[in-house]
Amino acid sequence: MGRTGCGICGTESLDQVLRPLAALPGLQPLQRLTGATHGAAWCAPDGAILHVREDVGRHNALDKLIGALVRAGVASDQGFALITSRASVEMVQKAASAGIALLAAVSGPTTLAVQTAAQLGVTLIGFARGTNFSVYAHRDRIGEGGGPPAPGA
Repeated sequence: MGRTGCGICGTESLDQVLRPLAALPGLQPLQRLTGATHGAAWCAPDGAILHVREDVGRHNALDKLIGALVRAGVASDQGFALITSRASVEMVQKAASAGIALLAAVSGPTTLAVQTAAQLGVTLIGFARGTNFSVYAHRDRIGEGGGPPAPGA
């Protein structure tokens, strides 16, 4: 078992850890060059990707995106954030602090992230890959198409 920030907590074998991760195709030049960065994207309500920031640290990628949105004067209620990592409690808190009402992640959220999103009013989506996704908190804000919410969400 790994510690919380290492990306392997809750897994029982390396087969569960070593899985292909969705990238933001064509929009992550550092990922293409190094294979070792996370991305955070700002998307329009229809899913169109408008801004992307990258960093080796998933938290840093989201920080860079939030900074870019502030500098560009982008209204945080006019879209959603998409991250190429799992959603942790810290990621949810950062989104909430920036006024981002919806955070989508390509991997699953932690239990504490789901609880925090519910408390802070952040819609939390996990396993966002193509047109498939699962809603874990505030499902009422999402139209048809998402997978089942987590129990109690």
